[in-house]
Amino acid sequence: MATEIRVPTLGESVTEATIGKWFKKAGDAIAADEPVVELETDKVTIEVPAPAAGTLGEITVNEGDTVEPGALLGMIEAGGGAAAAAPAKKEEPKAEAPKAEPAKAAPAAAQAGKTDMPPAPAAAKALAEAGISADQVTGSGKRGQVLKGDALEAIAKGVSAPAAAPSVPAAARAPSSGDDAVREERVRMTKLRQTIARRLKDAQNTAAMLTTFNEVDMKPVMDLRAKYKDLFEKKHGVKLGFMGFFTKAVTHALKEIPAVNAEIDGTDIIYKNYAHIGVAVGTEKGLVVPVVRDADAMSISEIEKEIGRLGIAARDGKLSVADMQGGTFTISNGGVYGSLMSTPILNAPQSGILGMHKIQERPVVVGGQIVVRPMMYLALSYDHRIVDGKEAVTFLVRVKETLEDPERLVLDL
Repeated sequence: MATEIRVPTLGESVTEATIGKWFKKAGDAIAADEPVVELETDKVTIEVPAPAAGTLGEITVNEGDTVEPGALLGMIEAGGGAAAAAPAKKEEPKAEAPKAEPAKAAPAAAQAGKTDMPPAPAAAKALAEAGISADQVTGSGKRGQVLKGDALEAIAKGVSAPAAAPSVPAAARAPSSGDDAVREERVRMTKLRQTIARRLKDAQNTAAMLTTFNEVDMKPVMDLRAKYKDLFEKKHGVKLGFMGFFTKAVTHALKEIPAVNAEIDGTDIIYKNYAHIGVAVGTEKGLVVPVVRDADAMSISEIEKEIGRLGIAARDGKLSVADMQGGTFTISNGGVYGSLMSTPILNAPQSGILGMHKIQERPVVVGGQIVVRPMMYLALSYDHRIVDGKEAVTFLVRVKETLEDPERLVLDL
């Protein structure tokens, strides 16, 4: 008896995935719960385990194909025998039989908007967010249906008005010379990278983004960390880093300046009476932002434990969709890569993001004397539509004051 391998539920707002990699090939023996195939969504990478032991039989989708929740991925034949494995096929082989209908539909589908099929839900959402009509996009689906990939391609090409011809690339890449072409490699962007690119550009296009800077003397935090790091690790089983201090300093400042923790919804402002702090983590596949939920109610040790768990999960590709959702403010630490200063881009729909940078010894004036201190530049990018300059500067000053006097964290000042 054969067992089906299907796409699992992908989580809230995730309507499709791309086949990233098959770990097994047809004819290979599989153990129950062994990872069989990797799916890439626009949020996380998911490994699909084998629902039963046996031999991988028919593979119905190929690497690079787009699938929806519940779609058939392949079959597992019972037993470990050498079941005759069919070559990889597309999911719906029956659709290849009627050749005449697609041939007739092709000329009509070549013209944007000439279809009686509504756009796919994910495509409709992406087009609505970009302010593009489905009539402006050429659909590649059945009967000319606009799919999410078509919508993302149209957005990337800069389609914005009915006058634009979606069949003509907005900015075609000039061909490379013969000598250069053989030394180039073309690799399709992953779903995650496409989403990163789209969201960052959307944030720039939508928000009135502005960045304010300050610098913080890290000596008090560094002294406190050096004094208690061994005792802290022995008691809590986790190292005492800087992120715990920064996260607590941010949550304290958010309570005083709630606009930085809010978001715009149409003509309304939604104020969050909680702090879910996103922590940007660099991985081999791109930047992800897992969320420390209710960080304002956590101790520094609890924050460090959760950041450690999320960091390991991110690097191992084990983050769940729930780990990535609901953030109200983001912290990005470019200092671990040596960045001295940057202007971080908002993680929409959030209204603020704090950029941490490299700790560098610099001469500063303290009490009328020039002294050397371990200094860090801080950058707060914020949405000026909702956060005034005074609020942004005050927020950053509060973060600075707390880090330069960490006893404030204990006394809740």
